Amino acid sequence: MAVDPTGTFVTLDDGRPAVRFTREYDHPVDRVWQFVTDPDELAHWFPSRTEFDLRPGGTVSFSGDPALEDTSGRVIAVDAPRHLSFTWEDDELHFDLEELPDKRTRFTLTNVLGTENTAARNSAGWDVCLAALDARARGERFEGPHAGAGAPWQELYAAYVTAGMPSGAPVPGMDA
Repeated sequence: MAVDPTGTFVTLDDGRPAVRFTREYDHPVDRVWQFVTDPDELAHWFPSRTEFDLRPGGTVSFSGDPALEDTSGRVIAVDAPRHLSFTWEDDELHFDLEELPDKRTRFTLTNVLGTENTAARNSAGWDVCLAALDARARGERFEGPHAGAGAPWQELYAAYVTAGMPSGAPVPGMDA
């Protein structure tokens, strides 16, 4: 199976490593905001069941991922419907939405990495998740991160490693 990695490894202005993904959707910003913040919408593409207290300092609960223990994070910033950022374990996730002409939206996900060597692993996972979000935005169904062994993350991971993205971190549920 041919895979097309869509993430980019970046170093932020403050020196922290991150991976970034950008998509454009044929939906207005308010609809894409629902994809990012509504637990029922997130269930279609996000790797864990996620619920928010959508205010700075609010709790983010993550559950139901068979490869990870249930955990919680903290909301860093909210500027509805343009920006949401929160912590997830050692990482930060930043969702930025930009209104485009014709009621379209540019969606950018930046995963600020707690450890640089998670870049290839996380990128492969986000590619699978975002393929599910892309399908959801088109009104289609794709299991994405919930497909288990059927998700194409291994091919994506290999492609990111081959491209030179930092790698070597353990893969939850796969490494001893």
